[in-house]
Amino acid sequence: MDVGMMMVFASYGWENCSDDRVWNEEIRLARMAADLGFDCLWSAEHHFADYSFVPDNIQLMTYLTALCPGIDVGTAAVILPWHDPLRVAEQAAVLDMLSNGRFRFGMGRGLARREFEAFRLSMDESRGRFDEAAPMIVNALKTGFMEGNGEFYKQPRIEIRPRPKHSFDGRIYAVASSEDSIVSAVKLGAHMVMFADRPWEMRLPAIEAGRKLHREMHGTEQPHLMLTEFCVCGEDLAATEEEARQYQGKFVESNFVHYEFLGEHFRTVKGYDSYQQKAEIARKAGHEGAVAGFMQAASWGTPDKILRGLEARHKLLGHFELNVAFRFGGTPMEVSERGLKLFAKEVLPVLKSWGPRTEANATEAKAAAE
Repeated sequence: MDVGMMMVFASYGWENCSDDRVWNEEIRLARMAADLGFDCLWSAEHHFADYSFVPDNIQLMTYLTALCPGIDVGTAAVILPWHDPLRVAEQAAVLDMLSNGRFRFGMGRGLARREFEAFRLSMDESRGRFDEAAPMIVNALKTGFMEGNGEFYKQPRIEIRPRPKHSFDGRIYAVASSEDSIVSAVKLGAHMVMFADRPWEMRLPAIEAGRKLHREMHGTEQPHLMLTEFCVCGEDLAATEEEARQYQGKFVESNFVHYEFLGEHFRTVKGYDSYQQKAEIARKAGHEGAVAGFMQAASWGTPDKILRGLEARHKLLGHFELNVAFRFGGTPMEVSERGLKLFAKEVLPVLKSWGPRTEANATEAKAAAE
């Protein structure tokens, strides 16, 4: 199994936490992860708020590819509606050249109304902008030429320089948290990226639908899912449960605040129907219910408990890539470092020995879901 580390860059949940402290701590964890055998360093793109602030994750990864030369780097994700697709393709080509083919390019369409408003963009256009820009960029990285003549991007044919040198086959990722985004990811032939925010049994039908659609469109099996989650790992089960309830709970709170899940705006924004459903569930369950659901999906506890949970997930969903965050929701740095080191020592070697699920497991998982 391919296992990466997710870098959140948040100050929500910490008291008097400066921005430079956030960045120093995340970079410190990145260097540790690179030395401890993780496969990739990942980061999202977010702006303006304590929830997360990485305004240019390609720039960040360009720095990390030099700082940590033995590990891949990835974006999870570049939010395409906030960028000109030509510039994204150029930046991706530069990073991939400097990293000698170690860059995994992930894309998303964005979800936070406050970020769209700051960029003077309408969320109603996010699906259209993503679905136009994404294939333009992927094709430019494949052919070396960018062009487009859609509603949002009328790009005359132009060559990308430096010319892309390495094939991006198998290195394209797309966030797929909604049904529309699953379809978009399948069209791109991308790895679907999902976040651990609800029990995985609820996700299985959409995941299987995406796999079926990929086979119909491309005639091949879909690239492995990448599951991103937020982990608390320690030796004492009861203590880590309390830590998980606190820090995962605080992350859930920050998620609700940043994305305004308790608001009504998803009801009227084009292309965000599935998030309106999530918002309604959140209102009914309340904070405690949302945290309980999150803790069912995410990993926490001793290495043995975490492995048993991931084994059950592997049996249910099939083979996947994993992307794990250790610093979030006010987690003290000593807890983040402890979790990262213990996970690397006792969980990571086991995960790396896992291969795709067997046909027997696939049949059993399908029967259990029906």
